[in-house]
Amino acid sequence: MSCALGGYALHGGNIAVLWQPTEVLTIVGAAVGTMIASNSMINLKKTFAALGSAFKTKSAVKQMHLDLLCLMFEILQKIKRDGLMSLEGDIEEPEASPMFEKYPSVTKDHHLVDFITDYLRMMLGGSLDVIQIESLMEQELDVHHQEGHIPVASVTNVGDGLPAFGIVAAVMGVVHTMGSIGLPPAELGKLIGAALVGTFLGILLAYAFVSPVAKVLEQNLEADTRSYMAVKAILIASLNNFPPAAAVEFGRKVLFTYQRPTFAELDEGTKAVKGK
Repeated sequence: MSCALGGYALHGGNIAVLWQPTEVLTIVGAAVGTMIASNSMINLKKTFAALGSAFKTKSAVKQMHLDLLCLMFEILQKIKRDGLMSLEGDIEEPEASPMFEKYPSVTKDHHLVDFITDYLRMMLGGSLDVIQIESLMEQELDVHHQEGHIPVASVTNVGDGLPAFGIVAAVMGVVHTMGSIGLPPAELGKLIGAALVGTFLGILLAYAFVSPVAKVLEQNLEADTRSYMAVKAILIASLNNFPPAAAVEFGRKVLFTYQRPTFAELDEGTKAVKGK
């Protein structure tokens, strides 16, 4: 904004001329109305909820994933030591499980906890083999990704429409100007300038505000999906008879580098679990 408006001001432009409330009303109102008209109420709620996360920086991401890997390690250790049946109580009531309670950064994500416990239940049932469970996980992750992409698509569509709404506002301004053709040239110039501000606002709002927010939402979705992919990699590795330490390493490698604890950090965390 400093570069765009500063360049205009340095060129000799009057910043005050760019403030055209009626143009803003036309462009933003049409964009918001289109978003409401093109989405169900459920999708709108998801979009507005996701918009809040676009302006927040998640803290302790690496620690959260270290906790997730340590939780999975502890689960696999318990399976190895006491068998799958020993997890029945933890699976049915994870919020009351002493094992889950040790990792509040993981348990606050209820969808992730449900993902873990659902597949542990399937493993406990023993009716599905490794290939079937992996296929089911892939389908669920695909659904999760499609659901998470709803806010991204909604905001992207708004960004795509803003330049067109800017043109609509500009054309309406030109129509108004043509109706005032008898005014002196100086007055006509003001009306034409005000009309052109509509095109300017539509393009600026689209590419400087709305499109970047859509990109951030998309990046957040990709980052959040990594937790589920890590759980999937760990459980599949365990079903393929890898020991717990090796299985959690499969999960660690799936995470993005900025999310991923180091090998030494994970080793220290798993040793602490063993100590407990």
